[in-house]
Amino acid sequence: MPDMSASASMAMTHLVTLAELDEDKVTPGVLGFIVFAVMALAVWGLMRSMSRHMGKVDFKEAPEASEVGAEGEASGRVGPQKG
Repeated sequence: MPDMSASASMAMTHLVTLAELDEDKVTPGVLGFIVFAVMALAVWGLMRSMSRHMGKVDFKEAPEASEVGAEGEASGRVGPQKG
């Protein structure tokens, strides 16, 4: 099983190099996390608000042609009047 130990040691060397801190590397840090968290909360709030507003909307279907014709004859109008 020499291949197993070689791959394990190789994996450990990669983990060690990932764990080392590079002083020249730029990271977002705490400020980046705070900005991201605020944006995520804002999007969550907007989605929640939109969901509430969409729940209040009453979608009514357009009346069928036979119903429009019957209502138009009853009121003395056939179509929309301009004026």
